Amino acid sequence: MATLPYFHQKKTMCMTEFVRSVLLIGVARIGDTLLLTPAMRAIKTHFPGAELTVLAHPKRKEILEGLPFIDKLQTITKKSAYLKGWWCRCQYDLAFVYGKDAELIRYALRVSKVVYVFKEEMGSLTPNKRLRVLSQPQNIHAVSERLALLTEAGINTENHQLAYQITPDEKAWANNWRKSRTNPLIALQIRSFPTKPYRDWPVSHTVRLIELIIENYPTATFVITGDHFAKQDASMLARVFGNRIVNIAGTLSLRQTAAILATVSLYVGVDTGPTHLAGALGIKMVSLYHAAHAGRNLAPLQHPCCKIIEHPETYGSASKNAEMSCISPEQVWEAARELLLLNQY
Repeated sequence: MATLPYFHQKKTMCMTEFVRSVLLIGVARIGDTLLLTPAMRAIKTHFPGAELTVLAHPKRKEILEGLPFIDKLQTITKKSAYLKGWWCRCQYDLAFVYGKDAELIRYALRVSKVVYVFKEEMGSLTPNKRLRVLSQPQNIHAVSERLALLTEAGINTENHQLAYQITPDEKAWANNWRKSRTNPLIALQIRSFPTKPYRDWPVSHTVRLIELIIENYPTATFVITGDHFAKQDASMLARVFGNRIVNIAGTLSLRQTAAILATVSLYVGVDTGPTHLAGALGIKMVSLYHAAHAGRNLAPLQHPCCKIIEHPETYGSASKNAEMSCISPEQVWEAARELLLLNQY
């Protein structure tokens, strides 16, 4: 059975015990949930004989379904955490909590012997002897930031790839969908989410990018991904390019979208959930990042075919006021061209 050294905040060894069960709580958006998958894999690799239970938000649970390193996948919310764990004390030897809500940590403390958490996520929670508290690292990649909590517990990994698992049925369904689409099939995600609209890429730039691609690949087809907010963009693009545009924005489940993304020739997207999903799938991709959210901290790591386009102000006076229009269609096309040349049509 694997053993784990526990550390005080000063990193001095205080105890060693057998680890048979580990809990990871991750209540986050799509992208942030995927960014936790290297940590989940690292835990299972470090403790292959232990049972790993992951608690995710009910709307994000499907992202983690089928991953081989998760033994039990269940749900939790900030509200439901208060009602859980009162009759199941010390159910886990070890817990890691990712989520900015003290109630999640309180639940973990009820059911776990030792709980690791970032100081910045404790809220008003009072420290106690079973909490291992780490200051959240700054200005490093998001995956490395999450892995830092594991490092505090003596768990290390060199595998920083995101993970996602498509089922055989989903693959068969997507391949059937793909048959009627001409090559190259290019997925476009030009909208982020409503709370961060400054990360959206202009529709006019998308029009020009499509024109550049068609000039070089006359049979190209484009699938527009995203939520229902992207439907309007898809409709506008369809008016310009006709049946070359296939709209799946807001029409499919997340898992159906992922299955389709796995079949495309190329993905081009701004920093949002589907871009992290494309990174987890390992497909050819061009990702565009806003000045306030650098690609060096968010782009998929150890990805063989990813071109990162940083905003020109990223290393200067980065702010939310920076315009994504500063990333030109020509710049994106050049990156896309290099990846499309890897395909055989």
